[in-house]
Amino acid sequence: MTVDEALKILKQRGYKYTGKREEIIRICAKEKRYLSAKDILERIKDQFPNLSFDTVYRNLSTFVELGILEATDLEGEGKFRLACSSTGHHHHHVICTECGKTSSLPGCPMSLFASLPEEFHVTGHKFEVYGTCRDCLHQ
Repeated sequence: MTVDEALKILKQRGYKYTGKREEIIRICAKEKRYLSAKDILERIKDQFPNLSFDTVYRNLSTFVELGILEATDLEGEGKFRLACSSTGHHHHHVICTECGKTSSLPGCPMSLFASLPEEFHVTGHKFEVYGTCRDCLHQ
């Protein structure tokens, strides 16, 4: 997803454009890894000194609901990254627990399930693989 696509989604869904929201999206777009709300606040605080952690976190949560950001939980902390695609292409990630970098996985493990109980309707699932990337292993 691009910054322009993300801002278009905000507009289409009736959310007000603000410089703070755009900057949060731009910070996430620059990184190919998951960031915490604290990481984002640290990067934006000089530009918006009165911005609170709660405001950053609320915006991140809204962006996840809108499909602009993807979220995961690493070591008990919510982490966020720009969604890979605005088309909603289904995929999963490997995530480095040291630096937060991600890579897409081919295929989906749900295909391994030959069948699910008839009385169960799947509405979604999440599959992530955690480990250490090559760069972090050699540091």
